Amino acid sequence: MAQQHESLPLRSHPMDPLASPAHGWFPAPPPPIYCCTLTPALVAKAREELQEKPEWRLRDVQALRDMILKEQPNLRTRLDDAFLLRFLRARKFDYDRALELLLNYHAGRKAWPEVFQDLKPSTVKHVLDLGFLSVLPHPDPSGRYILCLQPGKWKPNDYPFVDNVRALYLTLEKLIQPEDTQVNGIVILVDYTGVGMSQASNPGPFLAKKVVSILQDGFPIRIKAVNIINEPRIFKGIFAIIKPFLKEKMAERYVLHGSDVRSLHRNIPPTVLPGQYGGSAAHLDMSAWSRMLLDCEEEFIVEFCQPDPLEGVVLPEDMLLEGEAGGGPEEDPFRAVRSQLYYCY
Repeated sequence: MAQQHESLPLRSHPMDPLASPAHGWFPAPPPPIYCCTLTPALVAKAREELQEKPEWRLRDVQALRDMILKEQPNLRTRLDDAFLLRFLRARKFDYDRALELLLNYHAGRKAWPEVFQDLKPSTVKHVLDLGFLSVLPHPDPSGRYILCLQPGKWKPNDYPFVDNVRALYLTLEKLIQPEDTQVNGIVILVDYTGVGMSQASNPGPFLAKKVVSILQDGFPIRIKAVNIINEPRIFKGIFAIIKPFLKEKMAERYVLHGSDVRSLHRNIPPTVLPGQYGGSAAHLDMSAWSRMLLDCEEEFIVEFCQPDPLEGVVLPEDMLLEGEAGGGPEEDPFRAVRSQLYYCY
């Protein structure tokens, strides 16, 4: 077992799962001392898809830990096995790329303080209560949990868009805890019912780039598919904002279904979908995921409400989200696509 490094100021480990609230449909947080929870089938899947070799797993974790201590000795980050494994799996056990992802993970927090400052479920309860996002209680046949977003429920006059990003990030942090998710990835389902010009024109390309950058390059999760349903004509304009920032592989994972639920069912089986999407699962209880996150308030306080982990750390110049100073309030980066949105609308 890899040794703990007491000389480095570390983030606290996750709370003991035995002390955490019980939610039968979602796995508990991992134990403080790593113990593999993957089934034999998932061990084989991780070996094939992620180049994870069980017999070398802790050796690989130690190698990444040693790189962090050598190259970024001032970085205040967790160094426990379970945490570092997320980054190794997300980058198929490439040490250099895993370290880059870890630095991006922390750099994103520094570059976007309005998202990450005082980040805990109680500060986004209004977003959770609205039903802007939820997680379906049953994973798909590939073991992937389905994150459901309903942006049409958000009205720009109610609260700033960045609150939606805060709720999304907390959800991803919870989803990535189980080892099953680290191997299987997740699926996103976005229902654009009710989305109009007010929602589409609010974030703009600058905000869209930040969100996409964090999801693609700054968070250790595998997004395997993004299913869009009930998208209006205006979605062409919305996607025109997002697509330039998407890597080719990610762009190919976007599937547009319109109002055709049969098309959706070819990607997500009806057995895990609620009736509103032509499925046979129970009605989606939007409050269930809200309760899940709110019950984990202390866990998120330990994780996020701490001193800046990058204080005293020198990052490469091309690190994620650098150069944000450009695009001040006097600029309108959305002007180039605004006319296209109105045309689609």
